[in-house]
Amino acid sequence: MRELAHEIVSGHRPEGSLLPSDAELMSRFGVSRTVLRESLKTLAAKGLIQPKTRVGTRVVERTNWNLFDPDMLRWHLDCGIGLELLAHLSDVRLALEPVAASLAAHRRSEADVAALHAIVDRMEAPDASPEIFAAADLDFHLAVARLSGNPFFRTASALIEVALAATFAITTPVNDPKAKAASCAAHRRVVTSIGDGDGDAAAAAIVETIRSGAARVAAAAGR
Repeated sequence: MRELAHEIVSGHRPEGSLLPSDAELMSRFGVSRTVLRESLKTLAAKGLIQPKTRVGTRVVERTNWNLFDPDMLRWHLDCGIGLELLAHLSDVRLALEPVAASLAAHRRSEADVAALHAIVDRMEAPDASPEIFAAADLDFHLAVARLSGNPFFRTASALIEVALAATFAITTPVNDPKAKAASCAAHRRVVTSIGDGDGDAAAAAIVETIRSGAARVAAAAGR
């Protein structure tokens, strides 16, 4: 299933093309018809392929793929997640995270605020590597989604967690002291606003963190 998914996501098997016959795939992978059918059924459920009687199994257009599926995002990451897809992800985050931050400002506890400050401390640490910074950045945004108290926000964050991790790994500003300081300050403003119970300020501050990350993605695309 993973190999076929990689071939489709990478474009090796173009949209609209037919997969080899069941017999060919069974021979290639050394699996039974039952195993093959289960694998193809899973790929079909994720929107990658569509089997048709007397026609064969066809690769579906990308616009129909389920990009909120964690496996799908993982396969995109395996194949080299595109900067265009990361830009689209920023749009999704701008639609969700400001509302989550606003709700968190009204539902947080002192312990919650302290935990967010601790995450920013990890980001600010002088010896924070790009990996440590990116992991802390991810933890921060997932924590804000959780503190919203709305299970749908937390579930949505979990679904795009793989892509978020890829975004933060690409856009981490650790190697630029000024950019790192600005990023940490923006995240700290989110925490301060949540601690103050100011939902509007929290929403505006988290928009700033998302837009600055999107700008770094755009810069990476330019390079």
